[in-house]
Amino acid sequence: MDTFGIQDALTALGVQKSMPGVSTGIKTYKTTKEIKSTSPVDGKLIGVVYSADEKTFQAVVEQAHKAFLEWRQWPAPKRGEIVRQLGEALRYYKEPLAKLVSYEMGKSYQEGLGEVQEMIDICDFAVGLSRQLHGFTMHSERPNHRMYEQYHPLGVVGIISAFNFPVAVWSWNAMIAWVCGDTCIWKPSEKTPLCSIACQHIVKEVFSRNNVPEGVSCVVNGDAAIGQLMAANELIPLVSATGSVRMGKAVGKTVSERLGRALLELGGNNAIIITPHANLDMAIRAALFGAVGTAGQRCTTTRRLIVHEKVYATVKEKLKKAYTQLHIGNPLDPKNHVGPLIDKQAVAQYLAALKRVSKEGGKFVVEGGVLTGKGYESGCYVKPAIAEVKNHFAIVQQETFAPILYLIKYKTLEEAIDYQNGVKQGLSSAIMTSNLQEMETFLSHAGSDCGIANVNIGTSGAEIGGAFGGEKETGGGRESGSDALKVYMRRQTNTINYGNTLPLAQGIKFDV
Repeated sequence: MDTFGIQDALTALGVQKSMPGVSTGIKTYKTTKEIKSTSPVDGKLIGVVYSADEKTFQAVVEQAHKAFLEWRQWPAPKRGEIVRQLGEALRYYKEPLAKLVSYEMGKSYQEGLGEVQEMIDICDFAVGLSRQLHGFTMHSERPNHRMYEQYHPLGVVGIISAFNFPVAVWSWNAMIAWVCGDTCIWKPSEKTPLCSIACQHIVKEVFSRNNVPEGVSCVVNGDAAIGQLMAANELIPLVSATGSVRMGKAVGKTVSERLGRALLELGGNNAIIITPHANLDMAIRAALFGAVGTAGQRCTTTRRLIVHEKVYATVKEKLKKAYTQLHIGNPLDPKNHVGPLIDKQAVAQYLAALKRVSKEGGKFVVEGGVLTGKGYESGCYVKPAIAEVKNHFAIVQQETFAPILYLIKYKTLEEAIDYQNGVKQGLSSAIMTSNLQEMETFLSHAGSDCGIANVNIGTSGAEIGGAFGGEKETGGGRESGSDALKVYMRRQTNTINYGNTLPLAQGIKFDV
């Protein structure tokens, strides 16, 4: 029984039981290697896609490069109009696409809707950028000279996305890259291939009626070997990769060896500092969503809660009570807050982390474990856990992609910030306080060392208007808003001499 309309959603999106996983927008390639998509919600097979091999990947790259030579000639506002239409198409397909995201990945339907809304928002943002690809002018030291800088399309952009945001992160890159005049090749996670097929179908619908060149939007489903081919290919000047630190280091090394560009969005080990001046009800709500949203599988998930000793006991009790009110189950059921982990491998990593917490001396405030019985047949549902720990514990220093929240007590704000910064990752951070001095200290050069630093909101839930990314082992990349578009373009400095002599810079004399 299709209680939540999944089959209707798949039909609306053109997703079938078996289909090619490689597309240049018009042409598809069917190889022999299969990727099976199994839902963590109920353990059922959703569909099978045929992944890329080296031959088909190279064919896609060549088509994308050919398309770039034409696409870059389109005026930027005209490229923006295509993206505007795509935003309208995403509005039309918002509900079925959100259901597919929820069913294939496991996040709640509300979060699925939010993810598709991010795609719509970035389309709107990119449309505006298509008329604002500004350069910069400056005065020359030489008479009768003018200097300026401008930005040109870069080329083919490779996009490697992770399972936890199976559509939004691709759109952050693709929509900006397209208005900049680039073409895109998307390698989605092999754990969520059907979301990429659905997106490509929506794109194809818009592109075909606007005669967009074949190859502007390409999809290459496959395993890590395809990512390695992408990183090594010299026809792809930029590779944007989202995923683990291990993956990012491998991609970054390969791309740098050919002097290409790598935009890396990697691990997070995010903390919220709760001071004695915090609104505790607001702080608990922020920590709760940050820790259990997407079952702890966001790069911005709240993994550490650094709490002042004066309010520590109160915060702990409030959290315990809040966790008893969580409903865990089918993410398409609106009464449930927490869905499953992506697969049984993730469950094994969650269980291993719980064991290490105990082994290193942590004390559980809320016990974890795997849920069994009716509704949990996939074996991917786990209990969100809370543990009292020390920040230096080895397990706390690592990122575990699961709903495990670590409680850490502090005495001074300086100590709290040291704990916050005392990990290798540097993505998102937050402080909950009504004290202006604490806020400004946290946001100062001596405060958070993360790419995102929030006050009185949690670590999770970034808006597309700001640049998204982090420092240290998070990779240093920036996607989405602000001036992140510049990474998708090449910068050029121009000097024009409109006089009749040739004066040299720095006053150099070279008379013959």
